[in-house]
Amino acid sequence: MQIVADENIPLLDEFFSTFGAIRRHPGRAIDRAALGDAEVLLVRSVTRVDRALLEGSQVRFVGTCTIGTDHLDLDYFAEAGIAWSSAPGCNARGVVDYVLGCLLALAERSGARLAERRYGVVGAGQVGGRLVEVMRGLGWNVRVCDPPRQAAEGGDFVDLQTILRECDVISLHTPLDAGTRHLLGAEQLRALQPGAWLINASRGAVVDNAALKAHLQSGADLEVALDVWEGEPLADPELAALCRIATPHIAGYSLDGKLRGTAQIYRAYCERMGLEEAVQLDDLLPPAWLGELTLHEDADIDWALATLCRAVYDPRRDDADFRRNLVGDAARRKAAFDALRKHYPYRREIDGLRVQLVGEAPHLAALAAALGCGIS
Repeated sequence: MQIVADENIPLLDEFFSTFGAIRRHPGRAIDRAALGDAEVLLVRSVTRVDRALLEGSQVRFVGTCTIGTDHLDLDYFAEAGIAWSSAPGCNARGVVDYVLGCLLALAERSGARLAERRYGVVGAGQVGGRLVEVMRGLGWNVRVCDPPRQAAEGGDFVDLQTILRECDVISLHTPLDAGTRHLLGAEQLRALQPGAWLINASRGAVVDNAALKAHLQSGADLEVALDVWEGEPLADPELAALCRIATPHIAGYSLDGKLRGTAQIYRAYCERMGLEEAVQLDDLLPPAWLGELTLHEDADIDWALATLCRAVYDPRRDDADFRRNLVGDAARRKAAFDALRKHYPYRREIDGLRVQLVGEAPHLAALAAALGCGIS
């Protein structure tokens, strides 16, 4: 059997080599010629998989090692009888860590206390739902907008207008579809409170990038962190210059998240083919560079939050790397965007860190628990 895969998918050999020969290609270069006689196609979010790519091919299984599926033509898959799987939740924790890092950077610059901000999370699926859980565990004031979940479950959800009106931090975690494209346009941006913070780690087109640039160029009192961009891999350098944090679509690029995505597609393929799973992710994960931190009972709670989060991940490193590469013509910037993702440095997740507490420190124990850290 032949398997065609995005070259950026980790642990391909460990999980899939027993099933057949693997041919690797850059994700954006996977075309009909690259497929050849492959029966299995494994991708990430940069490969559009639709009728134009698959019609007439021998592909019978498509796996995307990502949460999102907006790059997959699921209607065509159903029509053609092609099995598929995504990896829901695989990188959700990495995105949560990214948002926490952005909040810490924005708070440090402004002098704001995170516990005193009012948070609005738009989209409460795998990523947004986990972010809400962490924020509420930290005791923060959080409002949630998710119309599909509200329609299905009822409960304590609010509409987007309420988020814009009442929250001074907005974090976007929706899929991209006809209903969410340019969810935040010029009108919604004008409705934001002065001094608001906007974080987009979902899909670039959820925010109208041209409208956002014009809004910021007008002198709007708004701090922005963007990980995703309309027109990727060609990000707008003028918009990036106006953002407080700008990164190349790496919010969920933790090592754990990427390996988890491959493992989930492997399990889905085994289930589809009626095979026993012979490989376990836990056997392949390397040890974390930092396993444990010790906090004394007198530690300040805000300092402890920043220390625990930044000990594992700080998005300002990725911001600096990205800005250094926002130079040259469009072709050079496109290549740099993809290279930053392909050669992304080692990064683990905050909930893999253990915290040792010295003394009676219930406030620190609650903090560590909210972040998902183990406590000893």
